Amino acid sequence: MGLLTNRVERNEIKPGDHIYTYRAVFAYSHHGIFVGGSKVVHFTRVEGSSTSDREAYSPDAQCRTFPDCGFRQPNSGVVLSCLDCFLRNGSLYSFEYGVSPSLFIAKVRGGTCTTAASDLAEAVVHRAMYLLQNGFGNYDVFQNNCEDFALYCKTGLLTIDRLGVGRSGQASSVIGAPLAALLSTPLKLLMPSPVGVATLTAGMYCMSRYATDIGVRTDVIKIDVEDLAVNLGWLGNNTEDPASGAANSNSQLIR
Repeated sequence: MGLLTNRVERNEIKPGDHIYTYRAVFAYSHHGIFVGGSKVVHFTRVEGSSTSDREAYSPDAQCRTFPDCGFRQPNSGVVLSCLDCFLRNGSLYSFEYGVSPSLFIAKVRGGTCTTAASDLAEAVVHRAMYLLQNGFGNYDVFQNNCEDFALYCKTGLLTIDRLGVGRSGQASSVIGAPLAALLSTPLKLLMPSPVGVATLTAGMYCMSRYATDIGVRTDVIKIDVEDLAVNLGWLGNNTEDPASGAANSNSQLIR
């Protein structure tokens, strides 16, 4: 993986990897956790929403290869899809963890990497499969989106301040770009050169992305997935004991 792209081949990914693909001609990216067996667990809006983020992820969607593709609990946005349906003919990319601050800032686009370290693959897959059974709350494009879901599965880190931007680098990029432009506007009087203003704006944009990265934020805490579901009221309609019924369902779904 390089500075400009994190594109990978299918044979390079392994269970526990955070993967993503671009939608709408690179307008935004959709993220998920590869759990093995050509299956991906990802987070979308629930059925009935009007956004394109939920397209083709309905439990009723017909996959010709995997009968369980599109599985989700009632009223839950966490979905199990096969890799083909997740990608929808798009390219495959791998999200990077534990990158250096300099590499993070040098990345042209947000939502591709983080300075935070990833947990072991077993823990990542366990979180993803547990949330498939119990849900991940309500989808919100700025505070609780597909990238936030994947970041939590990989790190166990959750944002304390629910009023601010979530952990998503993609969301912080959307917010950071206008903010950087706004803050740099008064400086045009002191810096008449367009090149100087553009350089300053780009620098502020990169720093705003870095300041909201989960690897450096101070408003995130590590929470066990079982405590996350109970304490935040994210338990779904499945009433089976997570240690028994959910575990058995998980093993069947990723075969």
